[in-house]
Amino acid sequence: MKVFDNTTKRIFLASWVSINQAETSDHKGTQLNRSISKPHWDILQPLRQRVENIQVRDRQLAHRLCKLIPSQCPFERDVKVFGKTLFHIPPMCKLNPLYDEVVGLRFRALCYLADECGEDVTQYC
Repeated sequence: MKVFDNTTKRIFLASWVSINQAETSDHKGTQLNRSISKPHWDILQPLRQRVENIQVRDRQLAHRLCKLIPSQCPFERDVKVFGKTLFHIPPMCKLNPLYDEVVGLRFRALCYLADECGEDVTQYC
């Protein structure tokens, strides 16, 4: 007896398809506009703007920023026992509400050192 004789010979795949595409796209657009136009107050917005407005115009400040802000998430780890990986701890830096602004500040410092000062920034990568 072969396994092939007892398996399904035809597989039927189905998916939901909308008949009136124009009507559904308009409906989705209005839902997006409602969610975007919803006013909300962000408590961290002043701090975000302050970090964004930091101008990197000093070589020492740029070096300090590149040393203090890591290039990769320091919390990401592989937990190994006897050479076998037990589990992986994912990067948690994205949970930081100011992550994008801090990474942008580090990038501006690297660009200042490379473009304006003409230094080699490979030590910070």
